[in-house]
Amino acid sequence: MGDTTAGRGPAPYVIVVGNEKGGTGKSTTAMHLAVALMRLGFGVGTLDLDARQASLTRYLDNRARYAEERGTALAMPQHRKVERSRAATLAEAETDERARLNRVLRELATCNFIVIDTPGSDSRLSRMAHEHADTLVTPINDSFLDIDVLAQIDRRRREVLAPSTYSQMVWEQNNRRVIAGRAPIDWIVMRNRLMHLDARNKREIASLLEQLARRIGFRLAPGFGERVVFRELFLRGLTLLDLPESEDDLPPSPSHLAAREEIKDLLRTIGLHEAEPAAADTAQAAAR
Repeated sequence: MGDTTAGRGPAPYVIVVGNEKGGTGKSTTAMHLAVALMRLGFGVGTLDLDARQASLTRYLDNRARYAEERGTALAMPQHRKVERSRAATLAEAETDERARLNRVLRELATCNFIVIDTPGSDSRLSRMAHEHADTLVTPINDSFLDIDVLAQIDRRRREVLAPSTYSQMVWEQNNRRVIAGRAPIDWIVMRNRLMHLDARNKREIASLLEQLARRIGFRLAPGFGERVVFRELFLRGLTLLDLPESEDDLPPSPSHLAAREEIKDLLRTIGLHEAEPAAADTAQAAAR
């Protein structure tokens, strides 16, 4: 079943959305995952570690405001945020941040799933969150400029030279889990924004990512296309999964329906399916 706490049963399954670059769609991914899991009937907690941008927190604030203004019911996760410590020394700051993160995770311990949105930069909190990841989802823009978050690339020869600092960090946190007797991180890399590339670039990037997947140890998943609707939905606090029931002025279009399939594909890659029963223990066991 996975980790347990005495008297409480299975611990929440933790999905971390991580990438040390900004603008890759982490908050959009985290929000859609959280809503998808709630629609399956799971108890979901969300955690925002990006104190500077707080995109996930603002997304959820917009969602609560929209629901109140429209008088409609929208599923809401238990949401928390953890800010960086202002302690005087690095050692004190690390101790403080670890205590804050652990406290919030305990507060969300009754949830079936916890979805964590991390900042687009290296930070102590982000590293700590990765250690808790049962599944790590890394969205990347499908371009040669963004692949370097995973590895150093010889762009002329289209060859992989060495793992990136981020990949090394994921390995380190994974090793911590294994040493502690926990399951390894299931690392999934999402290819986002495929629509703006020509066929040749797509093939070259696909080939590089397949090399990286074998060398670094992640699984590949199709991500979300570049759609204006994602920016529009952020302002309303909605996801594409909410549209049929709650958004009269944005009826589902072929583009929206295609995007919904992308979300379902991501859930299938993680190991969750909309057709499965909303039995939390069964889904957690399957995901683990």
